[in-house]
Amino acid sequence: MEKEIYIIRHGETALNAAGIVQGRGINSDLNDVGRMQGASFYQHYKHVEFDKLYTSTLKRTHQTVSGFIEAGLAWEQLSGLDELAWGEWEGQSATEHSRAVFRDMVEQWQSGNYDAKFKSGESPAEVQTRLQEAMDYICSKPDEERILICMHGRAMRLLFCILTGKPLSNMVDFPHLNTTLYRFRYVNGKFEILDFNNTDHLKY
Repeated sequence: MEKEIYIIRHGETALNAAGIVQGRGINSDLNDVGRMQGASFYQHYKHVEFDKLYTSTLKRTHQTVSGFIEAGLAWEQLSGLDELAWGEWEGQSATEHSRAVFRDMVEQWQSGNYDAKFKSGESPAEVQTRLQEAMDYICSKPDEERILICMHGRAMRLLFCILTGKPLSNMVDFPHLNTTLYRFRYVNGKFEILDFNNTDHLKY
């Protein structure tokens, strides 16, 4: 089985712009910039003959790819594609203290402690499980040869580690901006990166 998989991050939200933490538990809307980013992505890639669109259950992903939805592309929401839950820190503004707390957590992940998480949040290991289930489901559809996925930054980084066979501590190897595109070829259970952090559609 062979597939071509386009994976993008959602467009900018007001919380992104303000540096406020938003994870799985915050269902925020795109701001004007985010809507423009989504529209630019659609204009750049609307000619691509996608067989299916997958998004997380959070509306910022739906709004980012609304052009494809309105054009009638088959669409399915998967909770496995949701953002990592940051627990008690969701909705909190960036401060010197919060930045230090987050640096400490990321350092734990980079040292291999994939079970570390904030109170009421999720660990990379927990997110890995649901991401793997989502991708197994997506890759099980033989008639869907070219697909588009819209999801979230931290979850994307974890997913790309899974797809490339890297340890989750390598999540920092996958930079992203809002509506960044990564494109993969999937052949016989193996993934190959074709596009890395592509933002050509934002060069307007």
